[in-house]
Amino acid sequence: MTAERRQGAGGCDAQAHELLSVAEAKQRIMDLASPLSGRERLGIRAALGRVLAEDIVSPINVPPHDNSAMDGYAVMASDLPDDGERTLQIVGSAFAGRPSTTILQSGQCIRIMTGAVLPLNADTVIAQELVRANGTQIVVTAGHRCGQDVRRAGEDVRADDVVLGAGTQIAPAELGLLASLGVAEVTVLRRLRVAFFSTGDELRGTAETLGPGEIHDSNRYSIHGMLARLDIESLDMGVIRDRRDDVRKAIREASALADVVISSGGVSVGEADYIKETLEELGEIQFWRMAMKPGKPLAVGRIARTLFFGLPGNPVSVMATFYQFVQPALRHMQGHRHETGLLLRVPTITALHKEPGRLEYQRGILERDSDGRLVVRTTGLQDSHVLTSMSRANCFIILPAESSGASAGEAVEVQPFHGLI
Repeated sequence: MTAERRQGAGGCDAQAHELLSVAEAKQRIMDLASPLSGRERLGIRAALGRVLAEDIVSPINVPPHDNSAMDGYAVMASDLPDDGERTLQIVGSAFAGRPSTTILQSGQCIRIMTGAVLPLNADTVIAQELVRANGTQIVVTAGHRCGQDVRRAGEDVRADDVVLGAGTQIAPAELGLLASLGVAEVTVLRRLRVAFFSTGDELRGTAETLGPGEIHDSNRYSIHGMLARLDIESLDMGVIRDRRDDVRKAIREASALADVVISSGGVSVGEADYIKETLEELGEIQFWRMAMKPGKPLAVGRIARTLFFGLPGNPVSVMATFYQFVQPALRHMQGHRHETGLLLRVPTITALHKEPGRLEYQRGILERDSDGRLVVRTTGLQDSHVLTSMSRANCFIILPAESSGASAGEAVEVQPFHGLI
């Protein structure tokens, strides 16, 4: 049963002075979210997307030897002319993986390919297009410098350097870096386990025919999608009916199985809203009224060592509260380093309407105007049940609690979905 539509004049809005600010709520949640301690050892391919549990110290220099950055000729800088030209004799070749054994002498050069080890006594590479080749000789002109086009050993990474710190998420670049060090396995934090369910007698599955007053349950699908993006082990516990015993059983089972439990609906003041009272009975509740829109009712607490989030029932409220509160907590528990996320200030090209009192996360479309400037516009209707406003949007427009909205042309703060969703 959706939470926000059951609020009346005597509900949360009647006690606005008790609303918790978004900033304070975020801090309290982070204080509750304890990072995982469990670890596992994985091959680096299997570790893609996981979080390192320990620092990676390089066992070697990268590159491991001085090598050529170009196809060309390895020479001694002392043979470079200050003016005019000089002719050098080609005395060998060096290829990547097949170093030359020739010790270079004055007046000589060695044909060298990109990545090949620099021959002994050579300290400079001249690109092949910058010389005149004539059989077994090349002609070098003035203007070159000592050390040009040479990659030095350890230029990228030095042996014993910490190249990746604990808390780093392994992305494609990190896979390549680990492989370049000869690291085949890494220790990562175990996957976070999250159980989730919806509550409400009116909710029906996607294949069911709707009766009077019934709606399809969309929240579990949104939550599933948001969790899947975080490389989390999730458990969908279905729809829990609005009965005290059913809610109690679901919360008990979920908290025994998971590190985090997420519910949607049932956190308001309606007669059939049992999440808050059950959480108080089985564990502890921290707060449940937020100075934000959408998503004012939010229950946060613990059952033993399991963190619990009771999200609102309206679908946009579910997504807004997940991204602003739940996702940062989950990433903290996964061992990620603190990330502030990208915020921009851009002009709005549509008027934005808002009543003072609560911080609002309106849905917007960030785009470039005809002059190439970044601007934002509203997706339209902003009610918390309008899920199309999230589907059409590519950002949140963040309007402060004291704001009365914004006029067209006024700069507003924007949180792009890219990197968030």
